[in-house]
Amino acid sequence: MTTIKLQTYIKAPAEDVFNLSRNIDFHILSAKNTNEKAIAGKAFGLIGLNETVTWKGKHFGQHLTHQSKITLFKFPTHFTDEMIKGNFRLFKHQHFFNTSSNITEMIDILDYQTPYGILGKIFDRFILKKYLTNFLVTRNRSIKSHLESKRQGRKVLQHKV
Repeated sequence: MTTIKLQTYIKAPAEDVFNLSRNIDFHILSAKNTNEKAIAGKAFGLIGLNETVTWKGKHFGQHLTHQSKITLFKFPTHFTDEMIKGNFRLFKHQHFFNTSSNITEMIDILDYQTPYGILGKIFDRFILKKYLTNFLVTRNRSIKSHLESKRQGRKVLQHKV
């Protein structure tokens, strides 16, 4: 199993970071490079406990689908999404949010396993881990930029709880 752990510091309340992190519409905007779309389940707005979403996006030159379910949810401190169907043997993404002095530490812990035995492990070691890390870093930068711009009075995407 491979684990990716990221920490991102955002000048915004945990509630705002939590909600934007589970906003389907914002995910589509932040993942525009992979042309991701929600094609089944929760297709827009805020995803919550026991809800599913099926994503379709272009990765490694192929259109891939990934269905996940929110399996743990405690507003505004953490939630977990886990793959139900997709191209991994296991895919579990934990999101944690801690606020101190109006700065939220957003922690991502992504655990996954590749299929295809030794070939999957080689692909993971040399390509996939870096690819997934960059995907998450890009998404986290989008969340940070969006929320910190909001604090400066710029027009932003509206989201409801």
